[in-house]
Amino acid sequence: MKIPWADIFSLPNLLGYFRIILIPFFVKYYTVATNPRDFTVAAGILLLSGLTDLLDGFVARRFDMITDLGKALDPVADKLTQVAVVVSLCFRYPQVYLLVLLIAIKELTMGVLQLRLLRRGLKLDGALWYGKVATTVFYVMMTVLVAFPNLPIPAINVLVGTTGLFSLFAFLMYLRVFWGMFHRLGQRKRDASEPSGGSLCQDGPKS
Repeated sequence: MKIPWADIFSLPNLLGYFRIILIPFFVKYYTVATNPRDFTVAAGILLLSGLTDLLDGFVARRFDMITDLGKALDPVADKLTQVAVVVSLCFRYPQVYLLVLLIAIKELTMGVLQLRLLRRGLKLDGALWYGKVATTVFYVMMTVLVAFPNLPIPAINVLVGTTGLFSLFAFLMYLRVFWGMFHRLGQRKRDASEPSGGSLCQDGPKS
């Protein structure tokens, strides 16, 4: 399918490209950070990524610039950013390994379910509200964790735990949606395979 140039270079999609471009800059600044300025720059990059995530969705809805490319690009940019952030944080905070595991399970499971739906001609049409909330919480909590590297362990646990709880909530809600879609698909197949009722007795005995 050919993607129109207007879609490729629409403002929401340009913001999506920009978020992906920001990823290596965040990784570079954060992984070699040794002073408060480095951590502040890394946190600023992550905050900018989060703000552009909110902005591209607002612009797309407000000015009717929602495209199929944007629906695919936005979650890809989110997933790449989240993976880069949590992997980078793992080198400083062992607690984040649990978050990495949760995100990996969530994304792999949802990816497999999406592929199964696509093979049946269905798809989940964009992010749902709980996914957006979980993403917003991720950006806020992780920006604080990046900006303040000397937080006490209880505060770190709260930031990581809150992010994990919202991610888990979104995961379970998405699983519920997928289950409903597969259930309806199965019901449709069963209905299509059943013979129409009464068709065998419409004609009475012939005299």
